[in-house]
Amino acid sequence: MKTKAKILVSVATMVMVSATALYLNKSIEKEPLTATNEKGCVFMTTFGEQSSEGYAQFKIKENIQPVVNDGLVWLGKAQLENGGYGAGSHNRQGQMNPHAVNTDPATTAMAAMALLRSGSTLKKGAYKEQLKKALSFLLNQVESVSKDDAFITSEKGTQIQSKLGNNIDAVLTAQFFSNLLKEELDTKTKKRVEASLDICVDKIQRATDADGKIKGAGWAGVLQSGLATSALESAGSVGANLDEVVIASQKNYLKNNYDEKSESVRTTDGAGVILYSVSNSARGSAKDARKAKELIAKAKKEGKLNEDDKVTVENLQDIGISESEAIAYTSSYNVYNASKQQAQRNDVMAGFGNNGGEEFLSFLQTGESMVVNDDNDWKNWYDNISGRLMKIQNEDGSWNGHHCITSPVFCTATSLLILSIENDIENLKQTGED
Repeated sequence: MKTKAKILVSVATMVMVSATALYLNKSIEKEPLTATNEKGCVFMTTFGEQSSEGYAQFKIKENIQPVVNDGLVWLGKAQLENGGYGAGSHNRQGQMNPHAVNTDPATTAMAAMALLRSGSTLKKGAYKEQLKKALSFLLNQVESVSKDDAFITSEKGTQIQSKLGNNIDAVLTAQFFSNLLKEELDTKTKKRVEASLDICVDKIQRATDADGKIKGAGWAGVLQSGLATSALESAGSVGANLDEVVIASQKNYLKNNYDEKSESVRTTDGAGVILYSVSNSARGSAKDARKAKELIAKAKKEGKLNEDDKVTVENLQDIGISESEAIAYTSSYNVYNASKQQAQRNDVMAGFGNNGGEEFLSFLQTGESMVVNDDNDWKNWYDNISGRLMKIQNEDGSWNGHHCITSPVFCTATSLLILSIENDIENLKQTGED
């Protein structure tokens, strides 16, 4: 049973979405949006959305599951005949009909991950058939490309590619395959998934430049890089062979977007939006920050350090960590803690000014970084963000962006991944273990 407040907000949201779509369709007729003539995402910000205050208070625990259920029902119906899901093209961001777009691997992977995290598997659950079809679509897609191909799809100009980067399909598909391999699979399926994961990992690593940045960045390319690091860490946790030089360069790139001394944020690759950069700085440094914390805790337990000793280069060296490793661990620890705090500030969470798919992804990266770090602050984050998502859910159970990534399929999948994060705590924590 929906609350009266939610119904009123949802009606307002529907009116706003209709106005947005009408505006976009008229704009497209006059001048289609392309990578060359688009000016950021300003064209959608005039519609605004509900106030960002009071989200934690709005969230009531017993109301979360009905919200998730509504989203799952909508997502289940949004699947296309070939088993895939689509976000639609960059040039037609006003298209909100999930069946009026082409399928793409990135959106299909996000939808499949949402179904998986929400409790369905290939063998059981309300959405096992949708999950099977999505897996079949992604396996066929990856298996059809050659080793020399830079991408896993010939589909170009999608919303997701234009905003996050040209390699985002391989990144999100790799993440889904890694998540699925933590489930019980039959031998044939497992071998296919492992082989396809290796293909995706290879394409991600080959797409990483010397500075650790993923090539072909979109409007908010830092998100593609952050998601790539997450995907490779997950792939490593299920046995994929990783290039440690690539992993280190990716993490350094993400950490360097936050200057721990000046507390300044580099937003060049984040469309000038602090949220995009700091959420991925937190995600990129979470695993090493956890390692630093665990090394200090272990030393205290063994009596090698005092109870009030902190994570510092000197203390890590005192317990036998090399100087270079001590510097790296301390930097990760400091960047993680500073960036995760910034990522939760109300003004930073406002992102571009209202919610697009990039905001939803940034919220997800922040939350997952806390779980990977084994940080109890994730519970406060969850209260705030779940209240936020409850308040802006559409009446039909979906979510959509109000700028940039507007796709209701992509935004609904990402929102469900956030709301059901508690189901995946153990799997996420595994990525923080060596």
